Amino acid sequence: MPDSQPRQPDDHAADTTSSPESSALTLCGARLTDGRIVDVQLCGSRIEAVGTAGSLTAPGPRVDLRGHLLLPAPAEPHAHSDTALTADSPDHSTPGPASQRPEDIQRRATEAALLQLGHGATALRSHVRIGDIQGLAALEAVLQARRSLRGLADLTPVAVPRLLTGVAGAGNLAMLRDAVKMGAGAVGGRPGLDPDPAGYVEAVLEVAAEHGCPVDLHTDGDDPARLARFAAMAGGMRQEVTIGPCGGLSRLPRETAARAADQLAAAGVSVICLPQGGCCAAEHRSTAPVRLLRAAGVRVAAGSGALRDLANPVGRGDPLEAAFLLASQSGLRPEHAYEAVSTEARRAMGLPEVRVEAGFPAELLAVRGEQLSGVLSLAYSRIVVHRGRVVARTSAVREYCDSETGGGPGLPRQGRPDPGTGGGP
Repeated sequence: MPDSQPRQPDDHAADTTSSPESSALTLCGARLTDGRIVDVQLCGSRIEAVGTAGSLTAPGPRVDLRGHLLLPAPAEPHAHSDTALTADSPDHSTPGPASQRPEDIQRRATEAALLQLGHGATALRSHVRIGDIQGLAALEAVLQARRSLRGLADLTPVAVPRLLTGVAGAGNLAMLRDAVKMGAGAVGGRPGLDPDPAGYVEAVLEVAAEHGCPVDLHTDGDDPARLARFAAMAGGMRQEVTIGPCGGLSRLPRETAARAADQLAAAGVSVICLPQGGCCAAEHRSTAPVRLLRAAGVRVAAGSGALRDLANPVGRGDPLEAAFLLASQSGLRPEHAYEAVSTEARRAMGLPEVRVEAGFPAELLAVRGEQLSGVLSLAYSRIVVHRGRVVARTSAVREYCDSETGGGPGLPRQGRPDPGTGGGP
């Protein structure tokens, strides 16, 4: 009998039964993190039922997940779609700034989102620059990319103006309001670039309160007085308030950083760290002190930041690599490291929780492996499920040469076994 029975979906993300995504799909023989081997039935954008392997026999397509660990899908809380994939020129021979034509930004944003979807991120939040000469062109291009990705991944842009105070910032402030009306899902920016950082934050919070949208600000976090003022201003906000990457916190004296962490926790501010590297050119590259922040009660999520742009030409945009780095370098347990790129990332983005249980959103990632620690170590083959259907699949096969002396060592190869060829597990 099924371990988990269907239940009514909540109002936050109701199924759309008339869409092609509403057809049933059964994931067979998947391993969960608690060791159970289960079948998972999906219907529309929800998990319909979870039962012991072989117990769910509903008609419809089936996906064999034997040998895979099934997890809630990661989410990407800090991307830069408008500058992604700009480290190299298109033809690798004409150095210079990347094209800012809307069609080129849209193409890069779409390609970047698909790369991250292949890694497992079914929801992405992207910081997009507005104002100055470009105006709202980059935002419109990313919104076009979002429309083209419908059904594959959910892309939410954050409108990021450079200046907001004084005469120079008046036009950008009006443009920030226009950006929200156009479809930006959050407002943010870099207060440190404005002559009046506190005034910048106040302006962003005011726009967020007017339109009921989240706030996502970029800061290094190396100024404790500025963080204290920000926490005081953000404490009364009803909207979700997020900052990152806060690598500068790790360079402060521990007592000072701990005091700042307590203030952020009291204000309900989430922190997005970037373990794979920063997203702005800087002399000091460091990751936020995640263990200190977690101990203070701050919600800490992990993002990818720059994806092969000038700030990080080798950025991968891989949430599992971010989790790996949190476990290997920051000392988090594997389950806590993965929560930072999945559960906590979704919370910071205001998305509904995902569990491999009936009634929860069908946002899932299957990775070849048996335990979470092994998956974070060697996360090669992946199957990504978004809104109840498989939207990306990556298959990796590793083969070894025969021994020169004959009678090789019988080393396995990674990949699904093929009885017809004698392939290993």
